[in-house]
Amino acid sequence: MSIRIVVVDDHPVVRDGIRGQLATTDDLDVVGEAASADEALAVVAATSPDLVVTDLRMPGGGVSLITHLAASAPGVAVLVLTTYDTPDDVLPALDAGARGYVLKDAPREELFRAVRAVADGETFLAPSVAGLLVSRVRARQQPAPAALSGREVDVLRLVADGRTNRQAAQLLGVTEATVKTHLLHVYAKLGVPDRAAAVAAGYRSGLLP
Repeated sequence: MSIRIVVVDDHPVVRDGIRGQLATTDDLDVVGEAASADEALAVVAATSPDLVVTDLRMPGGGVSLITHLAASAPGVAVLVLTTYDTPDDVLPALDAGARGYVLKDAPREELFRAVRAVADGETFLAPSVAGLLVSRVRARQQPAPAALSGREVDVLRLVADGRTNRQAAQLLGVTEATVKTHLLHVYAKLGVPDRAAAVAAGYRSGLLP
């Protein structure tokens, strides 16, 4: 079954390029395009995609789009694909609800992995983006906002590494249900709604090294 995708970017040539790359695989299907946040919301409502791949800086704003999608179409995953990789760009996008963040100069296979992972409910951060978040945290040296247990921190670190619940369970020697329970505790303690926001909060607070 194909992953249905809406591509959002205010540059037509960029949208054409993204569509062309995604069209080279049988399981990725671009069902709509948009050049602004408002247009994207209308296209999503009309096409019911599995995933929105969006830039950040465009009419209406990428973070605003992500925020509105989280409220109006919570079943639609969001992957940011942009040239902007500062923490001030990355963190608001993840806090708003994006599950993944990839740079436009990433290899095509990395983009494919990100699309599939995010559409499957997982988190995907480009290595360079994760590195920037780590540098930001070390510079700020902020204390942890909540006391996570050692096992909860273990689970959060595996999520940050892109592990699925099943993979985390195998690595920790526990059941998948136990991993899910630990994640729920992490969300509650960090005050976040999902995996991507938990990873962002973990880097920001110093819970993740």
